[in-house]
Amino acid sequence: MPAWMQAATLLVASNIFMTFAWYGHLRTLQARAWWVAALLSWGIALFEYMLQVPANRIGYQALSLAQLKIMQEVITLTVFVPFALFYMKEPFRLDYVWAGLCILGAVYFIFRS
Repeated sequence: MPAWMQAATLLVASNIFMTFAWYGHLRTLQARAWWVAALLSWGIALFEYMLQVPANRIGYQALSLAQLKIMQEVITLTVFVPFALFYMKEPFRLDYVWAGLCILGAVYFIFRS
């Protein structure tokens, strides 16, 4: 498997953990103290970093730093939108489409060379 694909796969898994660490507590721990949510989030974030650090090291073998960052942003939005819709029960907004188009523009400019 090419390095960029290995990195992308690890980054998808990393982003799933990251999204739950950053936002999952808003739905599940509202009645708990903020520090309980922070400790739980830090625990989840450990798994995110266990995937994200090797993903970036592998990805940097095949991609520039800017390409790696834009790939990360695409993956973040790709993970976040379903999370917001299905887990957090947020209504669909056209802003997700516009944000996706902006990211698509960033992909074009970073990868066009």
